[in-house]
Amino acid sequence: MQVGVNYANDYSDHRRGTDRDRVGPWRAAASGAVTPGAVRTAAIASFAIAALVGLALSLATNPWLLVAGAAAVIAGWLYTGGPKPYGYLGLGEVFTFVFFGLMATAGTVYVIDLAVSAPTWWLAISMGLFPCAILAANNLRDIEGDRRSGKKTLAVRLGRTRARYLIGAFLVAALAAVSLAALSLRRPGLLLVVLTLPLGVAAFRGLASTAPNRLIGALKQIAVMELVSALLIVVGLLL
Repeated sequence: MQVGVNYANDYSDHRRGTDRDRVGPWRAAASGAVTPGAVRTAAIASFAIAALVGLALSLATNPWLLVAGAAAVIAGWLYTGGPKPYGYLGLGEVFTFVFFGLMATAGTVYVIDLAVSAPTWWLAISMGLFPCAILAANNLRDIEGDRRSGKKTLAVRLGRTRARYLIGAFLVAALAAVSLAALSLRRPGLLLVVLTLPLGVAAFRGLASTAPNRLIGALKQIAVMELVSALLIVVGLLL
């Protein structure tokens, strides 16, 4: 699903001309290395593979999951595709939180246990806030180009300073949610996630810059923070 969203985003942004002022790494369609049609085909193929796997999981657990899967595919395409893409309206973080956090985490637990406990939702909230921070940092990096192209991301709507503080709030809230899961489960090992705080602080400082290399570096630090946090959650649950 995530690969499909990335390809769909690549294709749709290229068609709208949004990538002309892109600060980050060149994308496939915009760079000319791959034709837009090939990128679109890759997006459709990725969604199709995800849908087939999702169909098998749904039939093995609960057919109602097909509704969630269909919603995920539609949301993936309409992020930057369709007549009124919600990514251009500043709603990208909202959908990212729902699908990359709540649905992905709680959905994974459900297909294994056929139930979702309260602590699972706290961890799902955490896993949703990290990609929100990544997306917001990505949009902060591209804020000037997005503003010129009419892409009204949350970063464009808030401005640099407020967007930066929102990203910081996402990261703090993500760690706080894991802490609440630790209290609920009585698993103090989950508090190991606080070891990732220095990465968040470094990223927050980097986001204060307007230099592309500093912003890209901060974006990478947030991604590493999410990955390490997820691994530490696993360790904390096993202890």
